[in-house]
Amino acid sequence: MTGQRSQRSSGYRERNSTAERALDILQLFDDNRLVVGGQDVADALGVARSTAYRYLQSLSAAGFIEEHRPAGYRLGPRVFELARLARKGLGLSEIARPLMRDLVEEIGETVLLTRRAGGSVVCLEREETDHPVRLSYERGHVLPINAGAAALVLLAWASEPEVDEIVAQHGLPRFTGATVTDVNVLRERLERIRADDAAVTRGELDADVLGVAAPIRDADGGVVAAVSVAALSHRVPETEVPQVTDAVRRTAARISDRLAVLAS
Repeated sequence: MTGQRSQRSSGYRERNSTAERALDILQLFDDNRLVVGGQDVADALGVARSTAYRYLQSLSAAGFIEEHRPAGYRLGPRVFELARLARKGLGLSEIARPLMRDLVEEIGETVLLTRRAGGSVVCLEREETDHPVRLSYERGHVLPINAGAAALVLLAWASEPEVDEIVAQHGLPRFTGATVTDVNVLRERLERIRADDAAVTRGELDADVLGVAAPIRDADGGVVAAVSVAALSHRVPETEVPQVTDAVRRTAARISDRLAVLAS
């Protein structure tokens, strides 16, 4: 019984060691070394050349590498397939959050990632600043479609029939004295947002909050989300709004570019 356990344990250790060696070989590839030879592997792993070739043949049989005559081996189709699956599994939040953190560092205010869900807007992510007074927008928070910079950006690129349907179903409720509640005024506002590729609002959803938002586009150019800065109005004077708007546009463009790369 003990002998059987010992055999199983030994076999596991050997398999684990083989897996580690395989990973070590794959990590030999980089921008400066696209082809790896048997002697390269033997030197890197500290094994005989014949042992290195056995590892290489196993990786080749599994499709992780392929023979590239006369120099050695290059990465194979299985690696590219895994890379495709990794890109496919990377979501909008994972792409956006590092760039949102960069925007927080640049602007010093809260940054939100939002998406439209029918006639509402959902906050997907929030990157917070270290101000002692913080805004109440949280992940999963559902916001109205007609008030606030992010909501108006998401509505601006909806089709006219969609806008008509949303207004018919949900109306244009008033949240503050600055909220847009007239459909004709709303349409003019959406047209300006499309022209500016950004929205700026003061006190339209919350009386003391400034919002600056820009659209995030997918590989086909469709608007799929918005990135926005939300700040207490007194912290961002009017003279600084153009600078903040440019920074938000740049961040939205960078997120859009990464989405396009992942889709390619």
